Amino acid sequence: MDSFRRRTPEEILASISDIRRGKLKVYIGPVSGSGKTYHMLREGQMLKKQGIDIVICAVSTNQRPETIEQIGDLERIPSMHWHKGGVERKDLNVDALIERNPEVVLTDGLAHRNRKGAPFATREEDIRYLLQHGISVITTVNVYELEGATEIARRLTGIAVEETVSADVLNLADEVRLIDVTPETILTRVSEGNLGYHSDASLFQRGNLGKLRELALRLVAEDVNESLQKHREQLGLAGPSGTAERILVSAQYYWNGSIHVRRGQQIAKRLNGDLWVVSLVNPQRPLTKDAAAFKRSILKLTDKIGASFEELHVPSRRAIPKVLVRYAMEHNATRIVIGHSKQTPWQEFWRGSIVNNVLTRIHNIDVFFVADRSNKEGERILPTKRNDQESERDWYRRLSNKEMEQKIKQMKRGTFKVYIGAAPGVGKTYTMLREGNDLLRKGIDVVIGLLETHERQETMEQVGDLCAIPRQQVRYREFELEEMDTEAIIRRNPEVVLVDELAHTNVPGSKRKKRYEDVSAILDAGISVISTVNVQHLESLNDAIEQITGVRVRETVPDNILNMADEVELIDVAPKSLQQRMREGKIYALNKVDQALNHFFKTGNLIALRELALREIADDVDEKLESWDRNDSLRGPWRRREVIFVGVTASPNAERLIRRGFRIAYRLKAEWIVTYVHDEMSIPESLHARLDSLRALTERLGGTFEAHVTHSPRNIPLLLLNKANEKKSTQIIIGQSQRGLLHTLLRRSVVGAILRSARHMDVLVVSDFVPNHK
Repeated sequence: MDSFRRRTPEEILASISDIRRGKLKVYIGPVSGSGKTYHMLREGQMLKKQGIDIVICAVSTNQRPETIEQIGDLERIPSMHWHKGGVERKDLNVDALIERNPEVVLTDGLAHRNRKGAPFATREEDIRYLLQHGISVITTVNVYELEGATEIARRLTGIAVEETVSADVLNLADEVRLIDVTPETILTRVSEGNLGYHSDASLFQRGNLGKLRELALRLVAEDVNESLQKHREQLGLAGPSGTAERILVSAQYYWNGSIHVRRGQQIAKRLNGDLWVVSLVNPQRPLTKDAAAFKRSILKLTDKIGASFEELHVPSRRAIPKVLVRYAMEHNATRIVIGHSKQTPWQEFWRGSIVNNVLTRIHNIDVFFVADRSNKEGERILPTKRNDQESERDWYRRLSNKEMEQKIKQMKRGTFKVYIGAAPGVGKTYTMLREGNDLLRKGIDVVIGLLETHERQETMEQVGDLCAIPRQQVRYREFELEEMDTEAIIRRNPEVVLVDELAHTNVPGSKRKKRYEDVSAILDAGISVISTVNVQHLESLNDAIEQITGVRVRETVPDNILNMADEVELIDVAPKSLQQRMREGKIYALNKVDQALNHFFKTGNLIALRELALREIADDVDEKLESWDRNDSLRGPWRRREVIFVGVTASPNAERLIRRGFRIAYRLKAEWIVTYVHDEMSIPESLHARLDSLRALTERLGGTFEAHVTHSPRNIPLLLLNKANEKKSTQIIIGQSQRGLLHTLLRRSVVGAILRSARHMDVLVVSDFVPNHK
């Protein structure tokens, strides 16, 4: 084993060098003014209080009062000043820093280029030199200054960047932290004159700010994903992590091979997943002239869309399922994309069914069957074009009285902002309170509606001058409990109210069941709300969170709460920093620290939750961008009208299918219907509560739930298909059957029957999650 192998002298020297090398932390943001320097200086102050030797050099405050305040008594090493194009520039005084030899240097502008004749050409080289001398560095960079992101930013926004930094600098960093900020916040800072002068005014256009924000979120998410994969490999964990989609397309050298690749590309784009393409061939059989042409076409297409391609050798047709499934599991695929089978039931029986064998072998991987529309549309599928004339007609159409009332109600509604984090303790409440005090200083009437400090000293200090509305006393059984007094807040009628823990469930007997319902009532009263929530509380992520952490989160909020928010801002913290805060007793009481670090706050969990939060907010940004201009989306427009049809049973897997249906429908902007079919002439009383629960979940997520009956189990597939056709569904979602061979022979498989009869639709077969399956 590697752990027993003697290390080489070179490896020992490298380890010693790593021990002596300083640490590098990078704050990354979408644009200047996002708060990178502020947070860097604030961290410097916190480190100084802990006895760490801190200095600053070449830090630019741009005369922002909040940033200047954070410098405080930090020691400043004079920078080297010079001018370029009439603008003052600051270089690091590397010699002075080496002579001073502090433990940590704070400096701005990682992408900065030095004056001619400087010891090093760039600040990145300055920093590398300091690190080699054992000096740690905390610095800042904008996403569009990173090589690799520069060209994407130019294409999306038209912004040309002169100074860039190598993309591998993030790999050099020991910690990368994203400072997320909404376009609304940046534009407010611009209007208040807090961002100083910028030569490129187009940088601060609302659309460009949104695109750069999404780019930053996705870039950091990819960096986090790499660290998660390494961590899982070190632990010997197999299978998908549950955070990101990984799409595997099986495309044969046939006329529809390119169609399957294109469909896989669409799915990967909408779900922000990686894409692989494989073709399974028998090396003993030379390709026909047509197959060779199709191969060239597929290779050209995969290269064009940036997908990976690999040819897998199979000795026979019956070996295809085994080879395909093994490859999918080795590459941690979350979804296989293949074509529908064209065999008859008898052909499947005598020759063997590739589809059935894939489904029986697969675990924790969904299978997506691409619709065969060749009979109806020919052998080439073209995306449908949007009809913009309809939207023009709508623009001139007179509103009805009901529509007018709805618009007026929306205008009177308060503004809603949500701070979201990957886990407890990242600083959501701290930031909410800080913003509340900032608004109070500007003369805005702000109060605390509900605050949970969990006795965290830093959080309690941020209450400042904010006053709180007294909580309501609620009697439950023999206990006297406290809840937010929503009616008292509405009577007090402040301009803004701060409400913590959006997913909280109120005490039984309260006027409303959930805190987010209280918040909705406050907003309807014309009062703006700033609130907090963790990513694990989003309803549609409930299954992914359980897969990642092993914990089923009971308190959730519907995803449309985030859609309803005017602003959603991520508070990002690296797992190591969060765990350190935990050890210092800044999140939970010290007697609970060990238990937390060994369960929910394990490194793997925190990395995965962080990636999930980054991707979720990036998707939220993308949806808003696409609503402004479909061509501005990083993922690109989805041009086909989709209707998603979800077939469920009363099993425990039903909720998982409903959530999956919602997430897909949301990403495709599709209508979606959930249907249950009971195989008796009437639904028994014992099932009513279960179906009511499924209906409530569906409607809470914005879908439609239907229940039907049929006199025989054999009619279930036909009834589902008829209902799907009535709704003009383009995609059916069903769960994988776990029934044995005897049951399959005696009673017709619903999945098999649907796959045989729904070849004109896309069909997604969702696998049951099997923990730790290898």
